[in-house]
Amino acid sequence: MKKHIRRVAVLILGWALIAFGIVGLFLPFLQGLLFILVGLYVLSRESETARRWLHRVRESHPGLDEKLKQWGRKWRKRSNRSGVKR
Repeated sequence: MKKHIRRVAVLILGWALIAFGIVGLFLPFLQGLLFILVGLYVLSRESETARRWLHRVRESHPGLDEKLKQWGRKWRKRSNRSGVKR
């Protein structure tokens, strides 16, 4: 049951970030591309389609790939400090 709730929460968070990213493409005060990429990163943990999209982005933009890896390392450190289990 906990895995199901976690999966739903991850999917909601990922799609919400992507929605913010789409809105951010048209609003100057939101970083649309950043929200879309973070949303894909979050969704890639639960969705094979998002995993493939993220893989394509990483292959075509290696500099962006390094930024995503840095973000992932920071996220893991924070979640380990707060006691979040995976």
